[in-house]
Amino acid sequence: MLKGGLGNLMKQARQMQDKMEKIQEEMASRTVEAAAGGGMVKVTANGAGDIVSVKIEKEVVDPEDVEMLEDLVRAACNEAVRKGRDLAAEEMKKITGGLNIPGLM
Repeated sequence: MLKGGLGNLMKQARQMQDKMEKIQEEMASRTVEAAAGGGMVKVTANGAGDIVSVKIEKEVVDPEDVEMLEDLVRAACNEAVRKGRDLAAEEMKKITGGLNIPGLM
């Protein structure tokens, strides 16, 4: 009886691992967007945590205040990456049933 239970548990673990790998692959194609400066800087990231694009409105480019632009880009990038991680975490939660499994993403 125990052997069958262990075999079933291993089968379920493999199925969960397969589903997690599929979600990780899907995350590379799903995107989120974040903005800073009232939408003057927009950053798109994917669920894998990669920055996909950065859009900067020309009105926010001021050669006399490059530091402000740098801050806006950094803020938008950080928010986009956070949203991407949250998206991936939500998808993983669907598979793990809300269990926090160390090392997953």
